[in-house]
Amino acid sequence: MYLLDTNHCSGAILGNSNIINRLATLDNTLVATCVIVQGELIDMAERSRARENNLALVQRFLQGIYIYNVDETTATLYGQLKASLFNQFAPKEKSKRRKTKMTHLGFDENDLWITAIALQQNLTIVSADSDFQRIRTVKALSVESWL
Repeated sequence: MYLLDTNHCSGAILGNSNIINRLATLDNTLVATCVIVQGELIDMAERSRARENNLALVQRFLQGIYIYNVDETTATLYGQLKASLFNQFAPKEKSKRRKTKMTHLGFDENDLWITAIALQQNLTIVSADSDFQRIRTVKALSVESWL
């Protein structure tokens, strides 16, 4: 099964032919997204110039796709993943570690949550974000891009 990240969901909404063609080859039950991506899509639509139209497009897309939620298991996986990434990429000097945030290391917090959901549900992440390739250095993770 596949977990679509925001860039692939928005690409599908906007009619990207590569994404649309790939989706057309799959059964609907094999494709999902998550509440994190739902929030990102709504944020993008809310801040757009064509707010009402874009919100309608997002809602129509979200009605046709399964959406995974976050639970206690997801939170545990997120915490473990974040700690592993921090230990791998953060400075080793104690004084610098205290001031280091995941974004300083090049990781988006939402991508960590998306990864935790994918790990929990044994899903392949479909994204063009480089975060996921770097996450693979500490955790086995299936990632594809349909762009």
